[in-house]
Amino acid sequence: MPLYEYEVCEDGCPVYGGKFTLHRPLSAKPLTNCPACKKPVRRIWSTFNSPKALSVSDAKKAGFSVFKRLGKGEYERQ
Repeated sequence: MPLYEYEVCEDGCPVYGGKFTLHRPLSAKPLTNCPACKKPVRRIWSTFNSPKALSVSDAKKAGFSVFKRLGKGEYERQ
């Protein structure tokens, strides 16, 4: 289930403050009011979690095959 971040439009919420995060199914209707204080809310853009880039040695330790590009369509195993 994805995480969505919301911001209370008017003066903040006594329970959540100005912003809060909720787990919501993709099929759920858009949230328009704060679940605690019923004030209007808007969804805000947030960052997403992505795995860190692996180094060549980390990739090899994890069992991946690592190739170096030599030219157009040519690769060499490292």
